[in-house]
Amino acid sequence: MASFDPVTLPVDAIAGESALEAQRLNADWLRRRFADPPRWEPEHSGDQMARMAEAKGRFRLASVLIPIVLREQGMTVLFTRRTADLKDHAGQISFPGGRREDYDSSAIDTALRETEEEIGLDRQHVEVIGSLPDYFTGTGYRVTPVAGLIQPPFEAVGDPREVAEIFEVPLAFLMDGVNHQRRSVELPHPVGRRSFYTMPYEQYFIWGATAGMLRNLFHFLRS
Repeated sequence: MASFDPVTLPVDAIAGESALEAQRLNADWLRRRFADPPRWEPEHSGDQMARMAEAKGRFRLASVLIPIVLREQGMTVLFTRRTADLKDHAGQISFPGGRREDYDSSAIDTALRETEEEIGLDRQHVEVIGSLPDYFTGTGYRVTPVAGLIQPPFEAVGDPREVAEIFEVPLAFLMDGVNHQRRSVELPHPVGRRSFYTMPYEQYFIWGATAGMLRNLFHFLRS
């Protein structure tokens, strides 16, 4: 659990970039973009905790799946809300994923295995279209975000030990800079000021590493 409540923090700024064009919000365009990526620059988290971990070179490898669901009414992104009693990131909004194990053959294999374990989504339902650059977290993880297309119908049932809820958010909402908020908090030394993105949607508060990876997806798709 975070040592502060990000929901109560004031908004420093709104990123405000234009929304991703509607013609880019389809499966064929996404496949082409990942197959032939443009030149672009990932946005660093600006998180002092992550920078400290990166400087020490102490990282545990992990992967997450960015599950893009091909709904008839428009693509969505599937998220989980973690249970309140977990040791790390309790109650937070996350992508399915987790730590890489020695028996995983690749970062993609980790993302698919963890997704199967967390929400019961068989990898045969996931069309992997590519990956984004690794994202470094303040908790000491080097996370590979793996993008996958999910064609309904499919069944997703959360592991009750880890997942309190599974829900979806429209991709169009997430790929609009007007919905990307910047917030900050002052933490004790040696962390100091910590800044991060938030993307509130209805009753869900997406923030931290999850919002940071979505921010990089936004940059990648609009480049």
